[in-house]
Amino acid sequence: MNFIEGEILYIDKPLGWTSFDAVKRVRGALTRRMGVKKLKVGHAGTLDPLATGVMIICTGRATKRIEQLQAGVKEYVATIALGATTPSYDLETEIDATYPTDHITEEVARRVLDTFRGSIEQVPPAFSACKIDGRRAYSMARKGLDVELKPKTLVIDDIELLQYSPQQITIRVVCSKGTYIRALARDIGAALNTGAHLTALRRTRVGHITVDDCLSPEQMAQMIKTVDIEMPQTDN
Repeated sequence: MNFIEGEILYIDKPLGWTSFDAVKRVRGALTRRMGVKKLKVGHAGTLDPLATGVMIICTGRATKRIEQLQAGVKEYVATIALGATTPSYDLETEIDATYPTDHITEEVARRVLDTFRGSIEQVPPAFSACKIDGRRAYSMARKGLDVELKPKTLVIDDIELLQYSPQQITIRVVCSKGTYIRALARDIGAALNTGAHLTALRRTRVGHITVDDCLSPEQMAQMIKTVDIEMPQTDN
């Protein structure tokens, strides 16, 4: 493999890692193995620390393909708690309000989910990397500042109810780049006349790459240690 000319790697990002953590660990393992100080490494699509699953990592000249790769359709499996909200729409922050769920049935849940299929308008979470006047929204939100983000037009290609209970649903979502599943959970809660927040998220596909194509962090580290690596020719 030639990591300077460019390779595309697929890692199953574990819970708790930031996207930068994944990039940093791959870069560190590669530079140590190759005996170089610098190597260009980047990822094609951020995953929150509380999410797991498919992350595409590009090295060397393959980083030029990042924009193309992250434009691919993405698939997620998301678990959503009903009857409570959090400021971040996930488990990063504490529950700030609770709501009744007695009126929700499986039939109602399926009917509401159907309304999200197709082109939708979505306001990104305040706790997100969106920029407002050059500042990250999450840094403002964590300081208690008001964050106003404009809605974005997105496409939900498919949405399916996998599991149902009055307090929790698990869904499969196939969507376009830029979709915040946390915000989708918020909006599903509102459409169900209750509150909702994301409790688990797994990205199962990016473009044609699935979790089955990905290496665990341990497998990635072992691959880097053992794979044949081409190094650039140097003139003596």
